[in-house]
This record gives sequence, C-alpha cells and structure tokens, in this order.
Amino acid sequence: MIDSKGPVSGPVLGIESSCDETGIAVYQPGRGLLAHALYSQIALHAEYGGVVPELASRDHVRKLLPLLRQTLAEGGLKVSDLSAVAYTAGPGLIGALLVGAAVARSLAWALELPAIGVHHMEGHLLAPLLEDPAPDSEPLAPPFVALLVSGGHSMLVGVDKIGSYTILGDTLDDAAGEAFDKTAKLMGLPYPGGPALAKLAERGDPRAFKFSRPMTDRPGLDFSFSGLKTQVLLAWRDSDHAEHTKADIARGFEEAIVETLAIKCRRALVQTGYTRLVVSGGVGANKRLRAQLAEAGQREGFRTYFPRLAFCTDNGAMIALAGSIRLAAGQTSGPEIRVLPRWNLESLPEVA
Repeated sequence: MIDSKGPVSGPVLGIESSCDETGIAVYQPGRGLLAHALYSQIALHAEYGGVVPELASRDHVRKLLPLLRQTLAEGGLKVSDLSAVAYTAGPGLIGALLVGAAVARSLAWALELPAIGVHHMEGHLLAPLLEDPAPDSEPLAPPFVALLVSGGHSMLVGVDKIGSYTILGDTLDDAAGEAFDKTAKLMGLPYPGGPALAKLAERGDPRAFKFSRPMTDRPGLDFSFSGLKTQVLLAWRDSDHAEHTKADIARGFEEAIVETLAIKCRRALVQTGYTRLVVSGGVGANKRLRAQLAEAGQREGFRTYFPRLAFCTDNGAMIALAGSIRLAAGQTSGPEIRVLPRWNLESLPEVA
C-alpha cells in the first residue's frame, strides 16, 4: 500500500470520508494547520436512527468538492499551492472511502502530486499532535499508550514509534461509542445518541444505579460492552420511566463505561511502563472520561493528551497531519484507487 519516494514538506491536502462526516484540511510541516472544514451528515441519517451507507456515499459526492473549494479559500490557498494529497484509505464504509480516494487520486494525477492513503485510526492516534503543547507540559512523543474510542472502535494501542503499533486490547463486541448510541436509542433519546445520553447524564445521580464494569474483574485489556447494554435495558424496562430516572440510568451507564475505560488505560500503562496516554476518537470528547483520566494522571504520575473537541470526531485535519508525517519520510501510495474497509493497524510500516 505504501512505497518510498522523495520527501514532501509543502502544504498537504487531507480528505476524510470514511463514514458520515466529510472533512477537508490543509496541513504543512513547520507551519501547522492552515485551514480545515467539516460537514456532518447527522441530519441526513437522523430519520433512520443510524448511518445508511449508500446515503453517506452519495452525500460525500455532493459535498466533497464544494468543501474543498471552501477550505482552500479560507486558507488563502490555490490548488497549485498544494504539494501532496492524503486521504483516508480505511478502515470504514467502502463506498464512502471510495469517494474520497477517487477525488484524492484524481487531484494527485491532474496536478502531478504524490498521494498517500492514510489509516483512519492512525489519524486519530496522532490527532493530539495538532495541538501546541501547554507551556508547562512536555510535547507528545512516543513511546505512549493510545486509547482510541469511537462508534466503530475501542482499542488500546502501544506506540513504540510512529508506525510501530501493538494492539494491547480491542473490543470483543460493541465499541464504546456504539454502546452509547444503542443505549440512548433504547431509552428514546434522539440521534446521535451518544452525545444526547452524556448530556442527560449530567443531571443524573451517580449513586442511583450501579452497573458492572465489564471485564475488569479479570486480567487483560480487551473490552466488552454488550452485557452492560443488557443491564441498562433491564433497568430501564423495570423503571418508572420518569425523566429523573432516565437521567439516573444514563449517569450510571456513563460512569460504568468511563470507569471501565480508565481502569484498562491504567493497566496498559503499567503493562508497558509508558508514562504518556493519548485519548482520541469520538468518545474521547466525553467530559467525564477526560476528567477521570486527567485526575488519575495527576495522582499516578502519567501525562494525558487529548485533541481539541473538534478533532476527536472524524476530521480532515488528522488525515492531513498523519499523511504529512509519512510523506515527509518519503512514503507514498501507488496510483491505483484502492481502499481497505478492514485494515490492521499493526500492518503499517514504521516511519523512519
């Protein structure tokens, strides 16, 4: 998938179209993020209570080029200013991926630019590098542990070097974000369910409902949230369905997810001996998760790094950044339009 060519140091266009968000960004090493824009398909899929792949692909076709023009204009850039193109090649919905890949490869061919297909989860993993480090904080650099939590993924990754990844733990069933969405749906909350449930949980009593912390009573770093969903379903079915009860159940569910993720993160840090933790992906925007991990880090001596909220969900900025890192190392992809709906993160080549 990735070959070695000459290094690229100019502005890199990033295209993200793996699921239901169209993201465009331009990033340049040494200058940082020059421009970015994101279009969400939430309104389109709300009627169906979830993402419809065919509709997602068609909407990417409609929105991608206008969003590209908008992003370049906002950055004061012309197409001729670009030095390379990076695009999400997987994992994701095959139709949605093909739209972004086709546009990226066509631009690269027409402009005679190098291009590279980026692993979506590597984009999330590197997203905190988009931020300038705080004055009192050391910059993020490997080695570190990454918690990648979204609607499609819940995994702990050991990052020895950029491109050198070890999956320490993965989900055995639903990802954390998917569990949030499905639990919200069974309680009658609007789409997208995860943010709606988290907002409702802010009003709930954390002591009212105590749900299990799945797979924390045994060794290992894998996740499983299907049993937790069943517990919430039974609690909701047997409740009085009052608004305060709904909020209490939401809070109990959120606490169970957050504490489970936090326990596994701390285990992964102990297992690897690393002292840095990256938290990224859509669930990485959860306030309770951020607060609990930041507090644990202060208490136990590890540093926690989060991207800003706008870069937790799928976005073009993380793809432009990840692509620019590999392009700067002389890596590019071949001219074919090729995507990988399933793509093992551990199969990526190391960045020299």
